Amino acid sequence: TIVAIVFVLHPIKSSRHPASDGNEQRYSSTKDTSASNKDRSNGESLDAKGNALNKKGDSSKKNSKKKVSYINKEGSDLTTRIRVPEGFTRIDVTDGSFAAYLRSYPLKPADSPLLLYDGSEKANQADHVAIFSLPIENADLQQCADSIMRIYAEYYYSKGQYDQIGFHFTNGFYAEYARWRQGYRILVKENTVSWVKSAEASDSYESFEKYLHVVFNYAGTASMQSEASPISIDELQIGDVFLKGGSPGHVVMVVDICQNEKGEKAFLLAQGYMPAQGFHILKNPKY
Repeated sequence: TIVAIVFVLHPIKSSRHPASDGNEQRYSSTKDTSASNKDRSNGESLDAKGNALNKKGDSSKKNSKKKVSYINKEGSDLTTRIRVPEGFTRIDVTDGSFAAYLRSYPLKPADSPLLLYDGSEKANQADHVAIFSLPIENADLQQCADSIMRIYAEYYYSKGQYDQIGFHFTNGFYAEYARWRQGYRILVKENTVSWVKSAEASDSYESFEKYLHVVFNYAGTASMQSEASPISIDELQIGDVFLKGGSPGHVVMVVDICQNEKGEKAFLLAQGYMPAQGFHILKNPKY
């Protein structure tokens, strides 16, 4: 049984795509699991906290019991900011793994507003519980798929594993960072893409960001979808994603998992969105 720490229980079908060189990158796809408040309450309307409303618009008594707080505002990362449900413990992860990287990745201070790429506040500030301090460019590029590609790329860049960084464009072209850092650049003419040696070799962070800028222009959920392969939900691991490819499509990442003695699991989901905005952990209105 899989439930959610701060998310709604969804019936899901999953798939996985190991990266082309067998690294940890894994994609999982599912049908659209989004639902309105009315859908989640079997026909009832819900307030902003997920409580059922009566005809007068007041929360009904049957849902009036005190909610458990899962948020520690003093916490600076996933493990210290978001508490697990009673009886659950976080699953073990390997030191240095992508899962450990996600758990220790700095979060913005609690109550920070979710910002768009241009520094303005997103109109909807009610659907997130935390925001990763993931860099974002001053351009409308780093949306849902791009945010997930970036967090993977940042992980491998931080470890110096440059050969692990690579993403397919929508037309199938494989943009590998290892070649970019050798001084090759990507030339796009209509639907034809090729490498051209036009720069000095460099593994500077500035050059790395320029590489990501190009990737974000030409890769997305459609290219992720083409790389995906099915997995069982029982195989779900930190770093997997739920994906609906398309234009637009959407993708969210599993950034943490916990489990109880019965084998029931709960997980956290994070996303970027349109327009480009901070990579944030989604809120379950039920909690």
